Order: sequence, then structure tokens, then C-alpha cells
Amino acid sequence: MRILVVDAFTDRPFGGNPAGVCLLDRPVTDEWMQSVAAELKHSETAFVEPVEGDEAARATPAVDYRLRWFTPEVEVDLCGHATLATAHVLFERGESGPIRFSTRSGVLTVTRDRSGAVGMDFPSLPAQAVAPPDGLAAALGVTPGWTGRSRFDVLVVVDSEAAVRGLTPDVAALATVEARGVIVTARADDAAPYDFVSRFFAPTQGVPEDPVTGSAHCVLGPYWAKELGRPDGSPLTGVQLSARGGTVGVTMRGDRLELSGRARTVLEGELRSV
Repeated sequence: MRILVVDAFTDRPFGGNPAGVCLLDRPVTDEWMQSVAAELKHSETAFVEPVEGDEAARATPAVDYRLRWFTPEVEVDLCGHATLATAHVLFERGESGPIRFSTRSGVLTVTRDRSGAVGMDFPSLPAQAVAPPDGLAAALGVTPGWTGRSRFDVLVVVDSEAAVRGLTPDVAALATVEARGVIVTARADDAAPYDFVSRFFAPTQGVPEDPVTGSAHCVLGPYWAKELGRPDGSPLTGVQLSARGGTVGVTMRGDRLELSGRARTVLEGELRSV
């Protein structure tokens, strides 16, 4: 069974967010997939299998592959960078697209343009304003300017790009916040060639800080499109300010959005413990 490591949301090796991609060629258990993800220790490992010959899976809306994502500790409902990594691998192996994945968040359709950039049709997950959860400001070490909650995450807006860069949160304290993760964001500096910045912390999922988080941009996209006055179809660029860093393109399309980025395969091998 082939397994790869792909750096997503970057155009250079050892940047962006590394994801494991396992090309399933036989039935496996959930426990086995969780064990592989724990072995690799990436923030997510994707497990993908074709649905050829499965008439139920190919019913409307038709899908081409089943796709699941696991952190080292749990299965997750939505993951952008591991979806990008998986699509990148399949395109390298001759897929021409569009590729339709059946996932726990519905059907996700992925395409690739002539330049090699991958676009992913994802759900928009806007945050609704809420009071900051108890202990959140102390755990982050910064005063929120605005706080919201989306389907999965807490969104915290702060006053500057420098505040996002300088965060040194108490990760153990953040783990007490009842959410998949905490997104911290700010408008980009005036001279920056991007629109907004962010960082993402998910200690409840076994990921203290995620290098680049596609699904967080399903929350960031609608927030910043409204704040910056960008209409549907107008692209935004977000930069995640982790140690590795990465760039995510976001284009709003009603209650959906397109995430875009590039990826590089850095490792391929044979998984023998099946």
C-alpha cells in the first residue's frame, strides 16, 4: 500500500502543512487508520479509496473517491490541507479532474488549473458573534477585539498582524475551550501583499498548533469578505503565520467557497504493516 507525505498550501518543499496520504487498496478498519495517523504524527493523515464498481456510491451526486481524515488522536469532519494533498497526489497519478470526494462534510469537488494550482469547493462556515469563552483571553495572552463561533471553531479577531505573529498561548489552557480549535486572525498590514493573517490551535484534537489550516479559512473567508467589502467572486488571500507558514486563496461563492493552493510531494513509500 502506497503512502506519501505532501506539503500543502506551499510551492516549496518543507513549507506549508505536511499531510500523510494513504492510497487504500483493500478494506481496513477505523482503528488501523487511527494507528497509521498516530504513527505519522502529522496534524492530519488522509485515507482515500476509489468507488469504482460501487453503484450506491456513484449515485447522484456522483463521487469518485471516499476520503477520510485522522489527526494522531481522532477522526475529523473537515480538513482542507489533507484534501489538497490527496488531490495533488491523484493529479500526479494521471487524474484530470474534477475529482469528487465523498466525505463526512458531504461531496467536495476539486479541480486543477493549467498552472498547477488546486481549487477546492468547500462549505462556507461563518462565525456568529458570541461572548469570549471563560479563560480564552488569558490562555491566548491577548484581548479579543471580536469573538465568534462557527460550526467547529472559535474565531478571535485581534487588532494587528503583529499581535497574531507574537502569540505564545498557553496550549494546555486552550484545551479547556469547548471547540475543535481556536482561530486567531487580524487584518494584514497595509503594505502586505495579502489580505489577512491567522494562526490555528487545536489541542483538543491532538494538534497544539496547525501549520496551515484549510478548514479554518471556511470561517475566515466569510468574515474577511464582509469586513473588507469583497463581493462574491472576488479573491482573498490569507497567510497563516505558523513557523512553517502557508498561503490560502479564498473566493466566496454564496454558501460555498473555493479554497486554492499548491502542494509538493516530499516522500513516497510502501506501508507494510497492513
